[in-house]
Amino acid sequence: MKPFESSLQVQSDEFKKRKNHMLNLLQVLQQRKNEIRTPSEKAVEKLRKRGKYPAREKINRVLDPGTTFNEIGLFAAYDMYADIPGGYPSAGTVVGIGTVSGKKAVIVVNDPLVKSGAWVEITCKKNLRAQEIAMENRLPIIYMVDSAGVNLERQAEIFPDRDHFGRIFRNNAKMAAMGIPQISCVFGFCVAGGAYLPGMSSDLAMISEHSSMFLAGPFLVKSALGQEVDLEHLGGASMHNAISGVADYQFDSEDQAFEWIRDQIAAVGPEPASPFERSAPAEPAYDPDELLGILPTNKTATYDVREIIARMVDGSAMQEYKANYGMTIVTAFARLGGFTVGIVANQGMAVKKEMPPDHLGRPQPPQIQMGNVIYSDSANKATHFIMLCNERCIPLIFLHDVTGFMVGKMAETGGIIQDGAQFVNAQANSVVPKLSVVIRNSFGAGNYAMCGKSYDPRLIFSWPTAKLAVMDGGIAADTVLLTKRDLNDEEKQAFRQKLVEKYEQEASPYYTAARMIVDGILDPRETRRELINGLELAAHNPDVPDYVTGVMRM
Repeated sequence: MKPFESSLQVQSDEFKKRKNHMLNLLQVLQQRKNEIRTPSEKAVEKLRKRGKYPAREKINRVLDPGTTFNEIGLFAAYDMYADIPGGYPSAGTVVGIGTVSGKKAVIVVNDPLVKSGAWVEITCKKNLRAQEIAMENRLPIIYMVDSAGVNLERQAEIFPDRDHFGRIFRNNAKMAAMGIPQISCVFGFCVAGGAYLPGMSSDLAMISEHSSMFLAGPFLVKSALGQEVDLEHLGGASMHNAISGVADYQFDSEDQAFEWIRDQIAAVGPEPASPFERSAPAEPAYDPDELLGILPTNKTATYDVREIIARMVDGSAMQEYKANYGMTIVTAFARLGGFTVGIVANQGMAVKKEMPPDHLGRPQPPQIQMGNVIYSDSANKATHFIMLCNERCIPLIFLHDVTGFMVGKMAETGGIIQDGAQFVNAQANSVVPKLSVVIRNSFGAGNYAMCGKSYDPRLIFSWPTAKLAVMDGGIAADTVLLTKRDLNDEEKQAFRQKLVEKYEQEASPYYTAARMIVDGILDPRETRRELINGLELAAHNPDVPDYVTGVMRM
């Protein structure tokens, strides 16, 4: 692999303009992150007086010193629960991957400062995502439980559909059958159906005078049975350790519980051998800070996606596959953190395609292909490349900036549906780990082909510049307006503006991150680190199935 020769003009006014635009977006991103991560000082002080720690401090006390916590779903439920005072920061649960006693583990911590840890729809979705990451990568999972259970005012959001509350306990059972350690400690309340999560874990600890577990609390027991009973006698730590046998360990403080969690992870067996090739990593040859000045401020302006790749991969080196064919998609082999990877990236600029002579042998002018659009040739190239990576057990990285597949008479007669179907078929049946980053647009079927959430990326992130939607808002509005023949010009303009604004809101990275469509929003400079983390997680699962696609229309 040869280092990429960059032509980026980092001293140009255009580069500085683009970088300033990105820095402004990152300032907003950081401000919103801080707001979510900073609970009320008064509430925290009240918690500390009870001998308890805030959720993120719990995590820091379990992690190995000096290691990174890769948070998943920080923006979960962001701006979704305006009717609830204070909203639902991070959906009331902190989730991520960290290093505990030298081993990678998924960590799930209920936040008692958010409605006493009560669950809403996105809380459930976030917990299922944590379990999914643990199962896909064969990682131990730590539950720090402190929850009042389902938010009863919103029970219809969380019960009884396939991916609702009950799916969590189904996953507990599945993970147990897979041999995945599940370590639970109850730090506070654990009520009703929520009690099954620690009750189905490998190990369960409780804390004296802090913890309580029961299917029905004192008020419900009195209402249903007429029995008068307090928390401790109904489901306290002493009762469950000495009488019911539900719990395995009892501690007098949260600090003792943290040490126990670390000890349990330390006792987990050695990590299996990685199924993926890895060599010594190397830093990119170009400064990753330059990533901030590559994307244009105008969402339709052009750039070379290879400039982005060169600031992420080891040594800025890549071996491009079919470099002169299907050029609206870049496919390349590279190393990332020492791992060999295959990269599929939408090209951010128009390219010239040479055309063969016509049937009389007359030369034909070259065809100019729009950047960010998938044509038949680029679809075929990407399909072949995905199959190559699966044949060779090479993980795949997808960088999204796609407005969709090409449309129109020439595209349809050329078989774009068939070529796109092959691309999606190869994507759906791919068995190697896949990681996705939406750097600008991810529209329509292009999102599917490039490994959107529906196609099982191990991790999927957005940049602050990302837009995810069925299509561009302006095009959608103009299309719908063709059916609004009863509106006058003024009404059409008002309708168009309203629909465009709706698309802008719903395509926002904050909107999609709030609904767990992506796992988080990244500063572009963090992308390399997060991708390497994803590859390291994937290396924990040695089982890579055989790659089979079945019938593909040719």
